[in-house]
Amino acid sequence: MKTVYIVRHAKSSWEYQGIDDIDRPLKKRGIKDSYLVSSKLRKAINKPDVFITSSASRALSTAVIFCNNFSYPLSNLQINKSLYSFSDGYLVKTIKALDDEFDSAIIFSHDHGINDFVNKYGSESIAHVPTCGVIGIQFENNHWKSIKKGKTILKEFPKHHK
Repeated sequence: MKTVYIVRHAKSSWEYQGIDDIDRPLKKRGIKDSYLVSSKLRKAINKPDVFITSSASRALSTAVIFCNNFSYPLSNLQINKSLYSFSDGYLVKTIKALDDEFDSAIIFSHDHGINDFVNKYGSESIAHVPTCGVIGIQFENNHWKSIKKGKTILKEFPKHHK
């Protein structure tokens, strides 16, 4: 059995002029939500075997906060530039390429790719995954490369804890 937790990066800031989209930082609210959701999640699930993040500043910052709350070594955090994509194609490729020694993974990525993925691979229709939202999907597979439709086992959104 394999389980993946997909995290949409926390709320980012648009206040800085002249920086590239990939470099947009988190807003204060995004930082607060990251601490809130990761601390709740830490109590609800076992620590995932591997943490992987998009290279975008907002996703990377969200992942660092989750790593700290899960006591996951930052030196083991994997940064995947292809996750800075707004399509589920790279998310699917990343998950299917996971080493089978990992039974669980947490992946930090972006809006459209996440929405498409959780609706294609999960068992529940989710209209919109909010910033810092986490969706857990469990697959009845022994190999990541052969995942198909799974079961949505977790929906953790910041609004559930405010």
